[in-house]
Amino acid sequence: MAYGTTTDEEFDVLIVGAGLSGVGAGYYLKRDCPDRSFVILENREAIGGTWDLFRYPGIRSDSDMYTLGYAFKPWREQKAIADGPSIRKYVNETADEYGIREHIRFRHKVLRASWSSEAARWTVEAEHEGKPVRFTAKFVLSCAGYYNYDKGYLPDFKGMDQFKGTLIHPQHWPEDLDYSGKRVIVIGSGATAVTLVPAMTDKAAHVTMLQRSPTYMVSLPAEDAMANWMRRRMPESLAYDITRLRKVLFQQIFFRLARKRPQKTKERLLGLIREQLGPDYDMETHFTPRYNPWEQRLCLVPDNDMFLAIRDGKASVVTDTIETFTEKGIKLSSGQELEADIIITATGLNLQMWGGTELTVDGRAIKTGELYAYKGAMYSGVPNFASVFGYTNASWTLRADLICQYVCRVINYLHDYKLDSATPQLGPEHEDKPFVDFSSGYFQRAQGILPKQTTMAPWKQNQSYGHDLMDLRFGALEDGVLIFQKRPAQAAAETRAREAALA
Repeated sequence: MAYGTTTDEEFDVLIVGAGLSGVGAGYYLKRDCPDRSFVILENREAIGGTWDLFRYPGIRSDSDMYTLGYAFKPWREQKAIADGPSIRKYVNETADEYGIREHIRFRHKVLRASWSSEAARWTVEAEHEGKPVRFTAKFVLSCAGYYNYDKGYLPDFKGMDQFKGTLIHPQHWPEDLDYSGKRVIVIGSGATAVTLVPAMTDKAAHVTMLQRSPTYMVSLPAEDAMANWMRRRMPESLAYDITRLRKVLFQQIFFRLARKRPQKTKERLLGLIREQLGPDYDMETHFTPRYNPWEQRLCLVPDNDMFLAIRDGKASVVTDTIETFTEKGIKLSSGQELEADIIITATGLNLQMWGGTELTVDGRAIKTGELYAYKGAMYSGVPNFASVFGYTNASWTLRADLICQYVCRVINYLHDYKLDSATPQLGPEHEDKPFVDFSSGYFQRAQGILPKQTTMAPWKQNQSYGHDLMDLRFGALEDGVLIFQKRPAQAAAETRAREAALA
């Protein structure tokens, strides 16, 4: 069969994306479904997804690597809060160590997938080097993340074309950018801005973080002293498992306490920042958000680097709104003008489901905003299809691992009982809720394309690793909601055979 032609290639499982989730999915398929064939289609030329795409200064994890790393492959570096190149190296090592790379087809952009109940197959159409290619698969698992890799979010700021300096979005960082001695403005207050500001103070004359409103920040040591101590004195896998469990418990307890006692949590978080910036700093204006902790994701500040940069005068925070860009910089609503040589718009992401893949089921176009998420993994009325969407209150990979293992359970169940499809079916009585209970702008902008959840399991997103661990790894597959079937022709043939036997 010729590679790179329009001839269909058939696999048991087709995975979209070769990032952190896609490589993990390949591992679990090889471990739990060793007799099933699979292929991973990756739009870009390299493994790593987010960690290969983003190349801006200081790029790092916003979760500790003991939980952002895989359950099956210990994180061996000293730093728990790791930089982008280290994470990219880790994902590539995993792909090579477990034989995943040979299953990856690079430069394959998945465009659409069509399910036929009669054939009990997905037909997946992709583009490879400008040419159409097709694959068929019994099951499709999307590991393409939740945002548009081609274009980040950029508000329509007035007068942007007037600015005579360099304007950059972090998602498309120029390799040859020299910011030595330059005045830099970073627009935004999320994880990207909080990473960029201290990282660029090594060369820039000054870096200003311009925010419309503050975000909650929490500082943690880049290295976990206890984890490193245990790794020197225990078997590697045991030390990793203990540290991973400790980190999971801390994340979950902290989240629950923040939601239960928001005022106490707020006071504690702001108090820690005040200790770094001193009693005279204007905390109310620049570091006191309008919302409660964990209504949006917290920004991680490793080793207090952001606060040290401010304290040393290398960076500053301005809280205001933009009236217009000017030739020299930005004019604010207050009348102040900030001058800059470089302006970085760390203004967020554009969300999309399944890497933009269009789905049809028996000729019916699937609209993502009309779907309901089943166990956070599958979707109402869509057979043999799942996607990875990690936690908003903990590390992405914790849930990715569980979803991949669950998908393997479903695939094996279909095989063992000679069934062809598994389809979640939503009952008529339900109360709708947003898919993600977060007030972050990028989620609010995407409400129309995000699936929904309800108030009752299995259509409820618990954002709880403990609950999902029991449900996805050990819960019953036959729950009356996930409907297992044989393809119509096979089912009809078996019915005729039974009737003939009884005649």
